[in-house]
Amino acid sequence: MDKFLIRGGRPLHGKIEISGAKNSALPCLAAALLTPETVILHNVPYVKDLITQRRLLEDLGATVLTPELRTHKINARNVAIYEAPYELVKTMRASVLALGPLLARFGQAKVSLPGGCAIGTRPIDLHLKAFEKLGATVSLDSGDVIATAPNGRLKGTEIEFETVTVTGTENVMMAASLAEGRTVIRNAAMEPEIEDLADLLNKMGARIRRAGTTVMEIDGVEALGGAEHTIIPDRIETGTFIVAAAITNGELEIKNCRPEHLTAVIEKIRETGVEIEAINPSTLLVGSGSSGLVAKDVTTEPHPRFPTDMQAQYMALMTQAEGVSNITETIFENRFMHVGELLRMGADIHISGHTATVRGKTKLKGAPVQASDLRASASLVLAALCAEGESVIDRVYHIDRGYETIVRKLRSIGADIERITESNSTGKEVIAGR
Repeated sequence: MDKFLIRGGRPLHGKIEISGAKNSALPCLAAALLTPETVILHNVPYVKDLITQRRLLEDLGATVLTPELRTHKINARNVAIYEAPYELVKTMRASVLALGPLLARFGQAKVSLPGGCAIGTRPIDLHLKAFEKLGATVSLDSGDVIATAPNGRLKGTEIEFETVTVTGTENVMMAASLAEGRTVIRNAAMEPEIEDLADLLNKMGARIRRAGTTVMEIDGVEALGGAEHTIIPDRIETGTFIVAAAITNGELEIKNCRPEHLTAVIEKIRETGVEIEAINPSTLLVGSGSSGLVAKDVTTEPHPRFPTDMQAQYMALMTQAEGVSNITETIFENRFMHVGELLRMGADIHISGHTATVRGKTKLKGAPVQASDLRASASLVLAALCAEGESVIDRVYHIDRGYETIVRKLRSIGADIERITESNSTGKEVIAGR
């Protein structure tokens, strides 16, 4: 099992380029199942979750070609299997995004209940209730969701989600694109990834209006065609590198980003004393302020407010801020699993219910720690970058799910980080570039 070895205390300087958004590429790949024609996607990040999604499409019978780096050409003409097995779904909950496209195009689907990060219960019952409102018959059998559409086609309807669900909104968007009649989604998720998926679907011939608002309208069409689309930059990777510059007292030029997609993050981090300047529409210049970091409270909420996917990274930053900050998590009930590991490094954090109180500024020291989920692993990397001495981070397969070539990127801006991989024959082997 691979580990990261990080020697902290080095300010980060230089330029970094943001990769495509994992959370946009995943549903866009799934959307290719809606048509027998070829869908071409550019700026697809090379991360583990996308490799899993590609394998799922190929197992279903689709052809996925990569004619150049980060470009995928997907053709689902010969899909003859309508089942996403547990062996794939257990490692990545986004595999459930195959359910809507398969059900809409073929009138049937069988998808195992999803796995993924251990950050709390994320049930798909909202997806299933929505499919039932679209006319599908849905049942559970030995951990599998089995769905069928009457007469092979779903029917448009009004759907109001009880709580905001990103993957639920995406699944229904794809299913409704081929349904008969109009579908109205109320309390829809508003994330930039939702708008990016709608952009792709409309290029394929769908009729989606008001994506990115709480009420979305979709007029179903008889068939969808091929399209070419470029995935948006990853806003969470952008936010993570903003914190990396601030927490190491460095300065970074962050390129190929979309600052308008993380307004709440930028505003909050600016409040802490970090200088963030947009030098053009796709580039941010980030530097530590002259007066140092100051503690500021934050509460995670659905987009466009502060995202839960930046909570762990922000907590690492607050360990280095003067004063006391309260970080309240409202999205997932178990998303403080990184706290115990930060405590091992010397952080002063107390949890009460859904709120973590961080007392800074504490001097972090390198320690052996263990990642529990994707964003927790990012927070531990950030903490290790500013800590005194060496840190070894175990279970870094979590970070591989969502950050492309993270070691190579960090080394390019001055971090002292190495990947250690276990070798059956020689014990340990250092791989610096991934």
